[in-house]
Amino acid sequence: MRTPPALMRGLAVAAVVGQGGIAVTGAAVRVTGSGLGCPTWPQCFPGSMVPVAHAEVAVLHQWIEFGNRLLGVALVLITGACVIAALFVRPRRRRLLWLACTMPLGVVAQAVIGGITVLTGLAWYTVAPHFIVSVPLVWLAVLLARDAWALPDSGERREVVVPRAVRGLLGVSAAVLSALVVVGTLVTAAGPHAGDPATPRLTAFSVADLAMAHAHLLFAFLGLLVGLGFLLHAVAAPRTVLVRFRVLVAVTLAQGLLGGIQYAIGVPEVLVALHVLGSMLVVAATAWLWAGTTSPAVPDPSSGTGTSRAMAAAQS
Repeated sequence: MRTPPALMRGLAVAAVVGQGGIAVTGAAVRVTGSGLGCPTWPQCFPGSMVPVAHAEVAVLHQWIEFGNRLLGVALVLITGACVIAALFVRPRRRRLLWLACTMPLGVVAQAVIGGITVLTGLAWYTVAPHFIVSVPLVWLAVLLARDAWALPDSGERREVVVPRAVRGLLGVSAAVLSALVVVGTLVTAAGPHAGDPATPRLTAFSVADLAMAHAHLLFAFLGLLVGLGFLLHAVAAPRTVLVRFRVLVAVTLAQGLLGGIQYAIGVPEVLVALHVLGSMLVVAATAWLWAGTTSPAVPDPSSGTGTSRAMAAAQS
């Protein structure tokens, strides 16, 4: 029994969507004040896994929170299917299997953090990690999709198709993006959307100061992207890399504009959820660009070694 490449690709794309989507539905829970719609974990209410009529909890809040939990269950199934599918890829791809295994492990980690979040009454220092974990999971899911898309012809080996300086600058950009996301969670922790009206907020710093720090990191990230753009053109990077870079710039600019509008008009609920979606898109686009800096090696009959598809195309 062999896994068809199309199935592996479909599951990998579903993992990318699911890992990012769970962060967006989590934001929907928070902005609607539904964080304790299911006040216990893993049950929704004591003695019931599903919402039940309760005088103190609105039905809508129950189902919004329960819907987020259902998406978590769906993500468990999708990521588990990724592992099973990767096991039956022939010939065996070790990196593909390793990346697939990180998907359900990440979901389990999210479930544990989510349980702690409920049990601590949505304390901001548990809500923030619940979101932050989605960042590496989206990144790894994109790499999983990259390897799945290389099936069935390519082997394990990949070759870098850009100079080392490009990957170094992109790595620095990814580090700044990580800091940007972390500070963004602190802005949320100090802001009005706690997930429940009674939840204490982060008070050590003001929303304005945290938002300013968040904006400064965004400008730093954009500055790095400007430098990266000049570098990519200077080294004549492959067209596919340039296309991915332009997508990243477009998504980042849209996210920055959305964040500015959101702050200016008082962080309305819908824009908060869209801003979370935008953050996941920026992470995915950055990972997609990183993935594009390498290419599967193809056999070189004359030397017995491998050469990247991009180099092979240039030689033909």
